[in-house]
Amino acid sequence: MERKDRITFAGKPVTLIGPELKAGDKAPNFILVDTDLNELTLKDFQDKVKLISVAVSIDTSVCDAQLRKFNEQAASLGKDVVVLNVTMDLPFALKRFCGTAGIDRAKALSDYRYASFGENYGVLMKDLRLLARSVFVADVYNTLTYVEIVSEATYDVNFDNAIRAAKELISRGRAA
Repeated sequence: MERKDRITFAGKPVTLIGPELKAGDKAPNFILVDTDLNELTLKDFQDKVKLISVAVSIDTSVCDAQLRKFNEQAASLGKDVVVLNVTMDLPFALKRFCGTAGIDRAKALSDYRYASFGENYGVLMKDLRLLARSVFVADVYNTLTYVEIVSEATYDVNFDNAIRAAKELISRGRAA
């Protein structure tokens, strides 16, 4: 499924591949690669609230700031929440960046191998083969409770709303 003109990248309309997810939908599965080249799926994060931060590339200032901010916020969310940062960056670049930037709470994951996250979550930019800036929050039952796809890929996500959505799940007992 292709969705045209849903977002822009540097002011130019881009086509997204995949469904338009919304709160209440089941979080689709994915296969992502960690910084040690291990494949991970949604099942690897079962029994956790999942805050999934999606960025274009860690080599841009907005994406760098996004990962750093969610990494800082991860400590306040507690052990029942996992913060995932997903990009198309190679795992080697993610490992280098995380080591240099001191990213120790958020898990940096790559969709480079299969683009399954991008396609299944509807955030794969067709012509660029990059992921659209977005945030998804899913409860322990893998139901999405918060979805934000930023209309201009170079703009920030709404950090406060995403963190609030994760904290609401904890306070409502939707965490393990």
